[in-house]
Amino acid sequence: MSRSAHPAGPRHADVLPEGHYSAPPADLNVLDPKVWSRTVARDERGVATIGGIAVDALAEEFGTPAYFLDETDFRARCRAWAEAFGKDADVFYAGKAFLSKAVVRWLKEEGLNLDVCSGGELTTALAAGMPAERIAFHGNNKSEEEIRTAVEAGVGRIVLDSFQEIVRVAHVAQSLGKRQRVQIRVTVGVEAHTHEFIATAHEDQKFGIALAGGQAAEAVRRALRLDGLELIGIHSHIGSQIFDMAGFEVSARRVVQLLAEVRDEHGVELPEIDLGGGLGIAYTSADDPREPHEIAKALNEIVTRECEAAGLATPRISVEPGRAIVGPTAFTLYRVGTIKPLEGLRTYVSVDGGMSDNIRTALYDAEYSVSLVSRTSDAEPMLTRVVGKHCESGDIVVRDAFLPSDLASGDLIAVPATGAYCRSMASNYNHSLRPPVVAVREGEARVIVRRETEEDLLRLDIG
Repeated sequence: MSRSAHPAGPRHADVLPEGHYSAPPADLNVLDPKVWSRTVARDERGVATIGGIAVDALAEEFGTPAYFLDETDFRARCRAWAEAFGKDADVFYAGKAFLSKAVVRWLKEEGLNLDVCSGGELTTALAAGMPAERIAFHGNNKSEEEIRTAVEAGVGRIVLDSFQEIVRVAHVAQSLGKRQRVQIRVTVGVEAHTHEFIATAHEDQKFGIALAGGQAAEAVRRALRLDGLELIGIHSHIGSQIFDMAGFEVSARRVVQLLAEVRDEHGVELPEIDLGGGLGIAYTSADDPREPHEIAKALNEIVTRECEAAGLATPRISVEPGRAIVGPTAFTLYRVGTIKPLEGLRTYVSVDGGMSDNIRTALYDAEYSVSLVSRTSDAEPMLTRVVGKHCESGDIVVRDAFLPSDLASGDLIAVPATGAYCRSMASNYNHSLRPPVVAVREGEARVIVRRETEEDLLRLDIG
């Protein structure tokens, strides 16, 4: 059903201001499966559903804003990655994308490993029962306490990020009478075609040890000399939200070249190579991500070809998808509040959340889709900017999107593909309360991370 038209801003593409948008879709009611999780549909009333439950019922029970995570989709993506790479490779879910005890249990049950990059993520992983040997520990500035916790727990690998950390981890391991399995993270001089702040393999940034100038080779020398370390391989990560495999090809070639140099100098063939993560997902219909089996085939071919050329045995490959697994599995549900048309420009649609639950638009100029989900509408499309309720002009959720011109206060709208980084990077800006994460599966919904309360805020404020 639809409502009478709201006195909105411009509606036709030929009179719209310049921006990030493209022409409006042919049908605003269609929920593109490329950007929505696999159990999302519309019911006979036109209301969007996830896992068979309508969003109006979810809003009534759990409130808004809230993240709704499709557990069926999450598990299916875990299985797809595990099957694509097979038993001769390792898939580590990048916990920084989104981590909770429920997610850890799903990963364990679906056969994936887990990488963490802080003591808090490690604590969550261990508390939820992830075997320590299936955990990799990242980070550019791990504290001695964090390292000690990881070594005592028996994590499967620690990724060394600096010369200082080589000594630090070796010292902790020796003091505990252990020999810790480690990889060295190298920066390979490949800058992925991505945002400056999330491209991580060029030399001018905080992560890793550069191949340039022989620094990575020197790191290998030092690690091999220390009794507390068992050097098992080289780690590389070239960025995030990557669709083009060309960067991985260059990265793999340079890492394999380092492996060959290690063999020639030390007589050792390191058995593992980790190519990191960063594989992109569809935030809008224009995005065209690769499937796990395509990625696995491409990476295996690249590494095998380069190793054959160098006369090396092919090492065991590891990858670290985070966003590529959890990103598409969730959407954020908002309730529309103020609607403010700006004549000749666009209509501002304010929702009950904002940059406190999704900082990525403000931080990275990230693009998202948005749909009216509490009903369908045949009204003409209008150009909108979906914004939050925070005291910040940069509080933008979706910069440019088309919504029906009869949109009204009280309607429910949803932003798909918010499973990765939105809850992880959520804040209490303006003393807002971070939303809950609700897992939905086969007609059942349950809170896996509860909504914060004002009591939570006051509990930390000791006056």
